[in-house]
Amino acid sequence: MLKFTGLRTIRQSAVMSIQNIMTNKMRSFLTTLGIIIGVMSVVALMTIISGVTDEISNQFSSIGAGVLSVSASGTPLKGGLSESDIADIEELDHVSGVSISSLLTASASKDGEVNDDVTINGRNAYYYVKNDDLTYGRPLYSVDMDGDANVCVVDSDFAEALFPGVNPIGETVILNGYTYKIVGIEGSSNAITANLMQGSDGGSVSIPYKNAMLMSGTNVISSISVYVDDTDYMDTVVDELEALLDNAFNDADDSYWIMNMESLLDVMDTMMSLMTGLMTAVASISLLVGGIGIMNMMLVSVTERTKEIGLRKALGAEPSRIQMQFLIEAIVLSLTGGVIGLIIGNIVAIIAASAFGIEFRLSITAIALGFGFSAAVGIIFGWAPARRASQLNPIDALRSE
Repeated sequence: MLKFTGLRTIRQSAVMSIQNIMTNKMRSFLTTLGIIIGVMSVVALMTIISGVTDEISNQFSSIGAGVLSVSASGTPLKGGLSESDIADIEELDHVSGVSISSLLTASASKDGEVNDDVTINGRNAYYYVKNDDLTYGRPLYSVDMDGDANVCVVDSDFAEALFPGVNPIGETVILNGYTYKIVGIEGSSNAITANLMQGSDGGSVSIPYKNAMLMSGTNVISSISVYVDDTDYMDTVVDELEALLDNAFNDADDSYWIMNMESLLDVMDTMMSLMTGLMTAVASISLLVGGIGIMNMMLVSVTERTKEIGLRKALGAEPSRIQMQFLIEAIVLSLTGGVIGLIIGNIVAIIAASAFGIEFRLSITAIALGFGFSAAVGIIFGWAPARRASQLNPIDALRSE
């Protein structure tokens, strides 16, 4: 019976609170506006940053799981890596293969149409063993790597620029004065990492690495990717690789550097987490402002309804019931603003995800945090006005104007 009476009391207090809110619609809306903006900012920022972080992590994981990137600037006596150095690296324990990369910018022409901003990627056959992103045709094979095979694989951006509406497989294109036959087309990616690694807007062309070395006028290899067959042995492979390169360059300082993509991913995850926390903290300031707005509104409400409070207390209303009514009113205002903020925040996140070209993922953490913040704001900033209302002296309240 006591439990039933308590529930009925809460229900009556809630109904009276909602009635008062509806009586002052404009003031209630302006009061909740701070909460709406605060929750919207928190949810939108957390969801967007979470989506960007996941996209970056997925991209780096796809190219970086078990991969060591080696850049060898060399010394005055040895300008980079030789074919024998590559063979020695391939013989290391737990190394499944080595992908050679040579990057330069060149011009491409076809039937008098010239594209001066094309990225040329010098590749070996193992690159296509680990990166199977061809959409048409064939990759570059080992038999193409002797330096005499003028074949190439182009990406879709390049194909659309020079061969609009035409299947370029089997067609020829002139790259820096050399005629190449197109044997394959690979997909063009809008991924963040791809945008970071490609320096031109005219598409890219992959040719055998020896051809790229000839085109750039060098006879050494300066960039490779070492694939490790078991990530548990990454540190061991790094140590063995460092020993091999130290011997190749006679222990010269700054002759090479090794980047562990997994370590880079860990660093990026840490940075993105710090950024998420910082942006959430900044957005939470608006929640604080919104909470102050609720407290001011409730204090004004207490002042305006002083006679009503005095009359209710004179008729026997308990202070706890009056306090409950005003506290529920503050919580309802805050939660209403929180729900609206959640909806708008996710809409903003969906629009931003579409604009950035990333997948929208509903963030349960952001929703829980936004809803929890709004509930906490209602309780914390509604408690003082509710307590003040409950402690009013009924005689003084009835005398007030």
